[in-house]
Amino acid sequence: MCSEVRWKLCWENELELADHVELAEFFRKTYGPTGAFNAKPFEGSRSWAGARPELRAIGYDSNGVAAHMGLLRRFIKVGTVDLLVAELGLYGVRADLERLGISHSIRVMLPTLQELDVPFAFGTVRHELRKHIARFGRHGPVTVFSDILTQSTLPEPRLDKPPTRIDDALVIVLPVGRPISDWPTGEIIDRNGPEL
Repeated sequence: MCSEVRWKLCWENELELADHVELAEFFRKTYGPTGAFNAKPFEGSRSWAGARPELRAIGYDSNGVAAHMGLLRRFIKVGTVDLLVAELGLYGVRADLERLGISHSIRVMLPTLQELDVPFAFGTVRHELRKHIARFGRHGPVTVFSDILTQSTLPEPRLDKPPTRIDDALVIVLPVGRPISDWPTGEIIDRNGPEL
């Protein structure tokens, strides 16, 4: 059934309003079951939660959007080292496809990562997704760090909250242009912006 999914890579400026509306609905349905707060950023036609991706891999099947992965190139600080990465995030798979191995199709992004000439792809996920990421990592050189904190700014400044937040999430690193041994050490990663 995974072969029925067709993938489209598109830059953010290539998306039409109808694409954003369809993606926003996809994210509300995908993230909503994990808590109403998680679906809230996708109200109306907003198809991103924090930082806006610059490139998207969108999987479609006969029922519409089946999966999504966003990419944003940025400099992060790992400990004291500034490092260019392609942050991967805004990941989702439609509930009826979760157990069919569709996450492996996200590899459609790998040739693009190589073309972008970034040393690493980086992302974070909740600890509850550890087994899912471990399965994904069996098929490629993904390294998972569980003892590194990540600091991000809030997507929008608020009077009732501090401007930054620190998360204890799993950090995922995929070597692209450099070996994993070149990944710097540090107890905290600063995104210098909102999470993707």
